[in-house]
Amino acid sequence: MAERPKVPGLVWEMSAEFAGTLILILFGAGVVAQVSAAGLGDHDSIAWAWGFGVTLGIYVSARISGGHINPAVTFALALFKGFPWRKVAPFMLAQTLGAFVAALLVRWNYTEVLAKADPGHTLKTQTVFSTLPGNGELPVHTWGAFRDQVIGTAILLFVVLALTDLRNAPPLANLAPLVIGLLVVAIGMAWGSDAGYAINPARDFGPRLAEFLTGYDHAWRDQYGDLYFWVPIVAPLLGGVIGAALFILLIGRGIPDEPVPTRAPSGPEPEYDVT
Repeated sequence: MAERPKVPGLVWEMSAEFAGTLILILFGAGVVAQVSAAGLGDHDSIAWAWGFGVTLGIYVSARISGGHINPAVTFALALFKGFPWRKVAPFMLAQTLGAFVAALLVRWNYTEVLAKADPGHTLKTQTVFSTLPGNGELPVHTWGAFRDQVIGTAILLFVVLALTDLRNAPPLANLAPLVIGLLVVAIGMAWGSDAGYAINPARDFGPRLAEFLTGYDHAWRDQYGDLYFWVPIVAPLLGGVIGAALFILLIGRGIPDEPVPTRAPSGPEPEYDVT
């Protein structure tokens, strides 16, 4: 087996977070482009593709970096689970860059389709890359969307911690990424109308920057003309903290310290470490 090149560990972890988030956005923004601009698929296909994107992004990156692929996850783990604070900013940077590059690839690949569906590159197809209150159509404004993102990300972190705490009967056979992907599908199906369920600052800001640089002049504002880009950044970070704190308060402190055995009768289970 070839030796791993002698590169600092943090660089490998950033590379993994970049790649994992890139995979997430390739599937997520790609499916929205296909539905919104090409008319192929519907809300359910969007929810499923985003969920599969999360699953595959975690599988790509989990062994090296823990598979955060979301600044809200990184921040909450640093606050409550001992993830090193010195890695928080590098992880967030890598995640945002991965989302940015993936959005550029989607934008390039769907150039002709987007131009036909929306020649002026307006709000009509802005949601291919970034979110809007009420998905640009429903009567939801800034603070309604903020509320929605706090709640949605709190759900995400609450359940993610439940699924990855080794004391809490987590999914075995390295199935945690799959179940986390199903969690995102469920959030999309139940909490998608008010703000497009960004629940991930990198997922929104990276593609928003990419769309702005490629012709979407209105990218930083919502359909009402209000500056909106900060909502899918601040609200998920706050919601993630709330969700993680609630898990620890309601469940985490009551779980016995002995971890659930991680071996199945058929042999050893693969490791999965979200931290």
